[in-house]
Amino acid sequence: MTPPPTAAAASIETRASWIAATAALVVMSVAFGAPYVAVTALKDIAGDLGGSRTVPALCYSFAWLGTAVGGVAFGGIAERFGLRPTAIFGGVMIAAGLALASRGGLWDLYLGHGLLIGVLGLGAINAPVYVYVSRWFDKRRGSALALISSGSYVAGALWPPLLAPLIARAGWQDTMLAFAVIEIVLVLLTAWFFFDPPPAAAPHPLAQAGAPARAAGRVLGLNANLVLLLLASASFLCCVTMAMPQSHLIAFCTDLGITPERGAAMLSVLLGTAFVSRQIWGWISDRIGGLNTVLASSACQAAAIAALLFTQDETGLFTVSAFFGFGFAGLIPAYVLAIRELFPASEAAWRVPMMMLMSGSGMATGGWLAGALYDRFGSYVAAFAAGLAANLLNLVIVGFLAARARPQRRGYFSSATRREISTTL
Repeated sequence: MTPPPTAAAASIETRASWIAATAALVVMSVAFGAPYVAVTALKDIAGDLGGSRTVPALCYSFAWLGTAVGGVAFGGIAERFGLRPTAIFGGVMIAAGLALASRGGLWDLYLGHGLLIGVLGLGAINAPVYVYVSRWFDKRRGSALALISSGSYVAGALWPPLLAPLIARAGWQDTMLAFAVIEIVLVLLTAWFFFDPPPAAAPHPLAQAGAPARAAGRVLGLNANLVLLLLASASFLCCVTMAMPQSHLIAFCTDLGITPERGAAMLSVLLGTAFVSRQIWGWISDRIGGLNTVLASSACQAAAIAALLFTQDETGLFTVSAFFGFGFAGLIPAYVLAIRELFPASEAAWRVPMMMLMSGSGMATGGWLAGALYDRFGSYVAAFAAGLAANLLNLVIVGFLAARARPQRRGYFSSATRREISTTL
């Protein structure tokens, strides 16, 4: 079925749509910078707390886990009160979390990152921003979501090189306080001036068409909830691997005699490459589908984490970092796309957050696991090997689902279904 000619003329996209998306990217880029203070100062914090790297690694993990958990609750809150007050509240909580963590105690660090920065801070910003921006777009929604989903990469590329010299001069605690001020100023002002209510969209002509044709409760010939469980488990496993270099690369470099500043630059290259390549992966996923994109992106990530096991020199690590950034960048948007391709649009509101809860939990687990394995074995070899094993298991799961989707791809995704997927979220 082809939508009526008026469907194209009813687009809600305007210049204001891209202003809203750009403002969202700014907020995400600043908000997600908060956990990177602990990442950049990992060895300094560990040194002040007895030498264990598990503690600062858990700060990063708790922030990600809190973000995943808090997003489930704040989605409804933002729906009721709007994104502007919700994001302002989140910015204040992130600043409060940094202030609490700067006190330097074990529980100050844990509560500051897990509860304030994670659940109440990033949880109030991350998931609500995705929903908010999606309502400004109906034609290029995928491009807009790919843009704002790169906010955490911008944060990782931008802040560590700026934070490392500040930590060296002023210490990590004063640096946390300074970044709390940055959070207050940039997040609050951006949210206040640019997060206007989104336009009301008319119901899409295909909204009542439902999901792709399939037996009731079945997807790819399997129970629908089983497919979601497999996808969510795969996202957990790949994010375990994804988190390890992001949270430990600077410390890994200093173990090899590379300066923290060079390590921070390496992390910046990793996440800067991820930002650019995420846009490329978005273009690819529009052509080969979500599952195949996950499979390709995950294979690149597996190759990169394997390369970290054998790379010791600075030039080689810069190269591997860039390749790792290219590899993992396509994963999360492709998982969301796969869910949209496989399930009815009416189910996206709960299936996508559940997948993101698992992926966020994987990020939390990976950051903690790398620190725990380092403390146990005295090097990152075991950690990167565990990350590779998790990534290979991810490839098995996604490969299984992609193989089941391939024979029916032509009939399964009709042209009408593809239009419905691209215009409703």
